Amino acid sequence: MSRFIVFDVETPNRYNNRMSAIGIAVVEDGMIVNEYYSLVDPEQPFDYFNTRLTGISEETVIGAPTFPELWEKIEPLFSSGLLVAHNAVFDMGVLKKCLRDYGIDWRPYVRYICTVQMGRRLLPGVSHKLNDMCDHYGICLNHHQADSDSRACAEILLHYLDEGADVRQYIRTCSLNK
Repeated sequence: MSRFIVFDVETPNRYNNRMSAIGIAVVEDGMIVNEYYSLVDPEQPFDYFNTRLTGISEETVIGAPTFPELWEKIEPLFSSGLLVAHNAVFDMGVLKKCLRDYGIDWRPYVRYICTVQMGRRLLPGVSHKLNDMCDHYGICLNHHQADSDSRACAEILLHYLDEGADVRQYIRTCSLNK
């Protein structure tokens, strides 16, 4: 495994079934080789909590692509490597719901790695919240900004790989059909 597509999403409301932003960092051969960021028009109302947390609102996403428009651009990237996220159950769940709700047929399942789950095995006894792991490794973080969060997750992954982690034992599968 030498190519990882590390991503993070922000959501507009408590339903966690749409994206308001996505950040992607591509890790290849032990380094971050590409990054991508986009706001996303979720076509849903924003909750005050989410806007306060992320700084993204209805006004912020005016003119941003909807998920189907964005997917045309990012699908080749998502198809080009193993997906990775910090607390991947959340990000994979949002991706799955977006694909399902917009009727986008991508794959029946996708393989991914969760850096929280990796960290719990590799570094037991410490907090694996993204901001705590960034403090641990000295990684800059502008938390709850999808581009910063995806880059931070990629850097955490690189630390785990440098420390000798074998990613094969952390690969999980998410069904996109259910």
